[in-house]
Amino acid sequence: MSDQKQKDHPTNWPEGGALVYCQGAFNTTYGKTAHGLVRRSERYDVLAVIDAVWDGRDAGEVLDGKACGIPVVADLEAALRLRGRGGSRPTHFVIGLAPDGGRLPDDARAVAAAALTAGLHVDSGLHDFLGDDPELSALAARHGVRIRDVRRTPPRPELHFFDGRITQVEALKVAVLGTDSAVGKRTTAWLLVDAFRAAGRRAELVGTGQTAWLQGAKHSLILDSLINDFVSGEIEHTVWSCWEDGRPDVIVLEGQGSLLNPAYPGGFELLAAGRPDVVVMQHAPARREYDGFPGNPLHDLPTQIRAVELISGRPVGAVTINHEELDAAGIEAARAAITAETGLPAFDVLREGGEGLYRALLPWLHEADARRGLRRDPPPAVPH
Repeated sequence: MSDQKQKDHPTNWPEGGALVYCQGAFNTTYGKTAHGLVRRSERYDVLAVIDAVWDGRDAGEVLDGKACGIPVVADLEAALRLRGRGGSRPTHFVIGLAPDGGRLPDDARAVAAAALTAGLHVDSGLHDFLGDDPELSALAARHGVRIRDVRRTPPRPELHFFDGRITQVEALKVAVLGTDSAVGKRTTAWLLVDAFRAAGRRAELVGTGQTAWLQGAKHSLILDSLINDFVSGEIEHTVWSCWEDGRPDVIVLEGQGSLLNPAYPGGFELLAAGRPDVVVMQHAPARREYDGFPGNPLHDLPTQIRAVELISGRPVGAVTINHEELDAAGIEAARAAITAETGLPAFDVLREGGEGLYRALLPWLHEADARRGLRRDPPPAVPH
């Protein structure tokens, strides 16, 4: 699924009512696709999350302590009884799991088959392509529904090679990278887009993973399923297309993995081809090892910042916090420690919103304005 200005991005979204399957993984790092859809979705009207562990709870309350009106139910049978706006029935079954390696568990395959039999379209962001399964494909055909494998690589004639057009992009480009995988980069990126928009700026997200695509990011690519030769070109083309589409003031690039992650090394391509003006570093202060890989200690934050700045030649302008395993006092202590250690302001945007982060990035925004010949008020001083 490459950018191509999101040809399936109509004005009459949502596509339908979605049941998000996350059995046994909701509120864990393996449920991050479901988490993203609970927090934000233009593509679907999310009707329920399926996970028996949290049956009867509100999905937003489980994730963030704030009810959002999306129930968690035990199984597909219970979910099928739900109704959306105006009494509409569910139309989509979305795999909300994000396991290591992107493989579909056997029990999930059986539930996907039941969803097809019930007349639901099935959308999956896993590396196991459900559409290649003869039994599932036959069920889809029999019941007149569609299987959509979001990570399926676009045809090679549709792919782009890097050609330097990134230099034509005059918007401020902010990359949200991280110190680990499943650390909250996408959520922070969306909240930063919201903060720029709330301040009256035209801001767009360039999504780089299957969850952002499923959420409905207008300009997106799925980085980890691309053929290596075309990764840089697809990043460049998507950022450039975003610029050409509406000349936004700001383009926020969603990071993937982390530069030093042993299993999911990512970020270099965004730095090399996307050429951000400034980087925001997402970090989980309570983590000691890379997520899902015991025995692999997380590189310390200053080392990861130095790596980004050395490779990109651009500064890390702020640190954003994933507050897992931290209470309110722990969050404030972590913020103070990060600022003392790095000299950078630190923010918990999930808890407090993106305004503080937006203000921290104003110096770079005004530099971008000046390059475009725009006049703005001088940026305010940003307290650390």
